[in-house]
Order: sequence, then C-alpha cells, then structure tokens
Amino acid sequence: MNKFVFSLLGLTLSQLVFAQDEPQDLGIMNIVGTSPLGGNIDADKLPTNIQTATAAQLEKAQTLSLGDYINRYLGSAHVNDAQNNPLQPDIYYRGFVASPMMGLPQGLSTYVNGVRFNEPFGDTVNWDLIPQNAIDSMAMYSSNPVYGLNSLGGAIAIKTKTGFSAPKHQLEVYGGSFDRHSEDLTSGWNNGTWGYFIDLNHFEEAGWRDFSPTKATRGLGTLSWRGDRGSLDLTLGANDNNMYGNAATPIQLLNENRKAIFTHPDITTNRMFFSELAGSYDVSDDIEVSGNAYFRQNRMHTFNGDNSDYTACEDNAFLCDAGEPVIDTHGNPIVFSDSVDGATRNTNAMQMRSKGGTLQTAFTRNLFKHENNLTVGTSFDVSQVHFASDTEMGAITADRGTVGSGVYDDESKVRLHAGTEAIGVFLTDTFSITEKLAATVAGRYNRVVVDMQDQYMNDEEGKNLNGHHTFERLNPSAGLTYQLLNHVNVYGNYAESSRAPTPMELSCADPQAPCKLPNSFMSDPALNQVVSKTWEGGLRGDLNHLIDGQWRWNVGFFHAINNDDIIFHRSGSLTSQGYFSNVGKTRRYGIESGTSIDKDSLFSAIDDWHFSTNYTYLNARYLDGFDIQNPLEEGELLRVDRGDKIASIPEHLFKAALSVDLWKKVSLGINGQYSGQQFFRGDEANATQPLSGYWLFNGTAEYKITKNLALFGKVNNIFDVHYNTFGVYGQAADVLGEKYDDGRFISPGAPRAGWIGVRLSL
Repeated sequence: MNKFVFSLLGLTLSQLVFAQDEPQDLGIMNIVGTSPLGGNIDADKLPTNIQTATAAQLEKAQTLSLGDYINRYLGSAHVNDAQNNPLQPDIYYRGFVASPMMGLPQGLSTYVNGVRFNEPFGDTVNWDLIPQNAIDSMAMYSSNPVYGLNSLGGAIAIKTKTGFSAPKHQLEVYGGSFDRHSEDLTSGWNNGTWGYFIDLNHFEEAGWRDFSPTKATRGLGTLSWRGDRGSLDLTLGANDNNMYGNAATPIQLLNENRKAIFTHPDITTNRMFFSELAGSYDVSDDIEVSGNAYFRQNRMHTFNGDNSDYTACEDNAFLCDAGEPVIDTHGNPIVFSDSVDGATRNTNAMQMRSKGGTLQTAFTRNLFKHENNLTVGTSFDVSQVHFASDTEMGAITADRGTVGSGVYDDESKVRLHAGTEAIGVFLTDTFSITEKLAATVAGRYNRVVVDMQDQYMNDEEGKNLNGHHTFERLNPSAGLTYQLLNHVNVYGNYAESSRAPTPMELSCADPQAPCKLPNSFMSDPALNQVVSKTWEGGLRGDLNHLIDGQWRWNVGFFHAINNDDIIFHRSGSLTSQGYFSNVGKTRRYGIESGTSIDKDSLFSAIDDWHFSTNYTYLNARYLDGFDIQNPLEEGELLRVDRGDKIASIPEHLFKAALSVDLWKKVSLGINGQYSGQQFFRGDEANATQPLSGYWLFNGTAEYKITKNLALFGKVNNIFDVHYNTFGVYGQAADVLGEKYDDGRFISPGAPRAGWIGVRLSL
C-alpha cells in the first residue's frame, strides 16, 4: 500500500514539474470518461472495448429502459427476464451480471453521476430506479479496476441530464398493449450561469401474464451552476415503484396457457431518495479537481407467495420440516391444519442508507514533451442496512394465491443490522509514447469492512449472524494502443478486479443450515473475495473514406478467469433454498465483433440510412469441480466437472439493426437479435437439456409532424415468437398435481405487442 501511495504522489508531482501552459487541441474524437467521475480522453487511446449511448440514441430506439437498449444494441450483452417484469431485468455483459435478484454472482458495477448504484446489501442493481428519459449518456466499459468493487466483467457509467446538456421542454405520452401507458415530462433551461433540469415519469401496466401489474413513479431534478472555471450540480431523485414479477412457471403449465403463473403474488416495492452534490474546478487549463458527496436511501419491501416444503408430521398433529416439528415465533410447535398446509408467505424489508463521496484530480499536461492524461483520486462509502424477514404459514387458493394463517416460522425470522465501509484509492494514466503508440496503467486499492449484528438470536446451538470481515486488495491494469494505419487501431490490456462477499452472502454460507433467499439467513462462515484477471485485445477503426459517411468497426478477444468465484448452491426442494460458497476458478472467454454505418443520401437526397450489427461467441465454464444437488432429485448429488458450462449464459449472441430517415421527418427501423441456448440455473453439471435459443425482431416508426410535434410507434416481437429467456428447476406436483412432473420452470418472453405515442418538444 505504501509503495502504491508513493508512486501515485510521484506521478502527480512529475505532472506539475513537466507542465506546459498551452491547452491541447483534442480535435474530433470519441471522448469518454476515465473514472466514475468522468474525465476526457479519446477512446482510441484506451486499451479496452468501450460502448456508449447518447440521449438521442435512446430516444430514437424507443426502448422501455436502459436495460432494454443494452439488450438490443450493445455487443456481448444480453438480458434474462428471470423476474418476468419489464423493469427488473438481469443484464449480462461478457457473462457477468448486474441484476436486482439476490443470489446471483453480481459482476458488473453501476454508477450514476459517479455514485455507485449497486445496493450495499447484495451488490444488486435495481434498474427500475433509473428513468431512461433522464439519461444524458451511458458508457459500458470492460474490466477496469478504477471502477472499484464488482467491476469483474466491467462497469456501466450513467450520466443524467442537466439544464446545460438538455435545455428544452418535452412531454412524451404513449400507450397500447398490456394496458401499458407512460407519461414523461422533462424540462431543462439555463441562462449561461444557472440552469435546471427535471424529469417526472409515470409508468403503469397490467402486464401480459396473470396477476402481473406494475406501477412506477419516478422523479429526478438537477440544479446547476457554471462559472468560468468551475461547476456545481445538485441532483435530487425519488421514486415509488410497485412491481409484480411472478417469475418462472412450470413448462407443462405454460404449454397450456402462456399467461399462466405458478404461485402469486411476488411483489417488490422500491422507495428511493437520492441526493448528490457534484462539482469541478479548473485549477489551470490542464488541471481539473472534481468531486462529489451523496446520500442515498432505498427502502425495499418484497412479498412472495410460494408453495411449501413443510408437511404434516407422522402423527398428523404438528407441521414438520424434514421430520422435525416446525417451531413458531412463540417457541411452540405449529399445530397442523389446512390453514398452514401448502403455502408460505415470505416477506422481507430492507432499509439501506449509503453516504460518501469521491475526490479526484485530472492532469492533461505533457510529460517529457509527450501527451499525458493522469487521473488520481480517492473514494469513501459507508452504508447501514436494517434487514428483516419472516415466513408465514399459509394455504394455497384455487388460483394459486396464498392465504395467511398468522403463524410464523421461528427459524425463518431474521433481524440483521449490517454496516459496510469501503475505501478506494485509484490512479489511471495514459501516456503517448509516440504519436501512434500510447500506454495506459491503472490501479485501485480497495479496503472493505463488513460488520454484522444479529438482532434476533434464538438458536439452541448458539448460531448467529454476528460477524466482522475485512477485505482488501490492490488491483492493477496495464495496456497499449497503437495506430497501425490511418484508420486502424490495435489494442491490448491486462486487468485485475475484485468483489468482496456481500453481507447477504456472508449471512448465508453454511451448507449445514441453508437459507431461503432472501429469507432465513444463518451463521456466516468466511468467504474469500472473488478476483478476476482479464486479458483482452483487438482491432478497431473506421472506413469513413470509402462511403463518405460514418463506418466504425471492431473485432476483439477477451479472456477472464475468476478466482474463488462465489455461487449459490441449491439445497432442498425450493429453488430459492441453499447457501453460498467459493467454488474455485471459472473462465469466460470469447470473440466479439461489431460494425455501425451511418450514410446520408444513400439512394437520393431524401434518405439517410443507419445500420449496426454485433456478434459475440461467449464460452463460460467452470475450471474446478464441486458437488451440487441434482436439480431433478433432491437427495442426490451431481458432480460439476472442469469444463462444464456456466448456467444462464448463451454461447452465441447476434444483433442487427437497420433504420432509414426520409425527408428528415419519417423514421422507420427494425432490429433483431439471436440469443443462443443456455443451461437452466441450478444445472451447473449440464446434466439436462438446455433452454433453446431464439430469434426476436422489433420495429419502430416516427413521424415529425412539425418541428415540435412527433408521432411514434413500436412493435415488439413482430413475428409473435414463443421464446423463453430463463430456466430453472423446481417441483410443481404438490401444487398442480402429479402430472406436472417435468421439473423445468421457465420465464416466457412477451408476445407480439404494440404502442403508439406523441412527443411534444419546445
């Protein structure tokens, strides 16, 4: 750590000693950020793959959310709709996930205006909290230690609009299938010094499946000040979202009715308040100091009506679990009756408060007469989580809902207080060795302290959730870029990144006492932090000189090995019951390629064409063996061998989009994607048939009636394909009857649907 700090100080001083006063002419470049707080550097000088999206691109795509856009247009990315709710996707990039679901091995970090948006309890990402029309830009980075914890596969950095980046007023309203309607009002203004931006959004639908309504109300506003050398942005955001996601359903039931659900309800409520003050100051023309401070609170509540693995004891007098009487929260055995047989009603409540900030300095001064871009900084984040969960015994209704009995399982009662402190010190420096050759070195030191206090200790063996854990690591990266030809750039990079076990994982790591996610946490055996080591390289460039337009292309290779990877082992008859453990090494490698073409007036003066395509071959496998529960036989173990594929990750991904603008008024577009087959979650041994791949096509249209008024429409799943995005194993016979014995549960994709809307801009 001392060597790292002294090296950082040395590089900082060298920037001051070898300074030049003249500002650099950056020319026309693809400028991206160098850290969560931003920065300015030509993307072709960074030795990694970076994909970006602007507010204009998001608007034209007419996607429902940022996750929807990533799924359709960005390379090496796909979405699993495990929750079957449009605002709760699992977003995968290169086989690493950022998801709202507890239990997934989260491997992507997410930032909003430089504030880490992964939840402190489980590193999950609640995508419903981020309204798309408030986004000014988004960048998806591959593995980079500067982005801190959870950046195993990469990072998603989101910047919201201000009155300076979006100085206009707009009302957008649309409606259509599934009784879905959305109203969005944005307003931005500035007078050169002061500005404001506000986005108010309401989204509501009945859902296309039974018992699946969603309602989301979100607001975000920013007050901005711009001076000759400095800037300040005060951002406030809040939401009240109620989402039903009834998840995977037995495949035999879906064959009878695609809209059917297994048990219900499954409700997630998010109520967030977010505040951030961010600022920057130009000390000179080539030294910028920037920072932020934030407070974020998210109150989450979930309610899940589910089937039960509890049965009557042999004497039929009491309720039993694995032959042992179930004890209620008053210390008494639960008397068996119809009111406690067949269902459980699982609830949890989390109140998460996070605060902290980041301070960084960016230097763009020449070093030894060579261009140099150095950013150094530090961050501090502290969070407090109050977690409570309960399991109420109940009965199944005729429509597979649940009715409570007022009797609660004592073993499933959890009252946990968890606190985390995370300190990060980071550096990234890009040095132009020659006009064509640039080197980038980066590193970040992370120290995370997790403290857990059990607020409900009622175990005869003295097991509790108390624990104190410290994780620290210095993660480096280094790479080169070379301008091989005028229009061809070659790059290569090595990076390390780490993920500390979360309080949720640490609280559910005992194989002798499996928990029921997200309930019933048990004692906390220590887990090792996950360390990812990634190599990547490739070629990128343009063919603009051939078409008199914009033609960008890229082809690359990536190879990432996770050490001490953490997975959730299923244990018991319920898909959500199990425990976390380190399973050794896993590997994700592949080839990715993409191209985008923008050509004005291709056939005549009236038509402007846009085309893009991405293909990814992704091979994700376990490198060490371990045992799992047979997904089709509760009492049997299966061996996961070296080379078995990681579940829920397709091997082939292909995307293409084509659109045309006519007379600068009419826009027509179609996009398609192929997602290859994937193994069911829980079948890490690859013992059963995988979930089939699928093609999906969507269309968009827009007509600008006047400069300020536009009509638009979209159709999803044009060919009404029956496709499935996610699979898992479970038991349905106890609820549906003995003929429902297949064991496969799947999350079906939505049928063909359409919406029309109007957009008024001033």
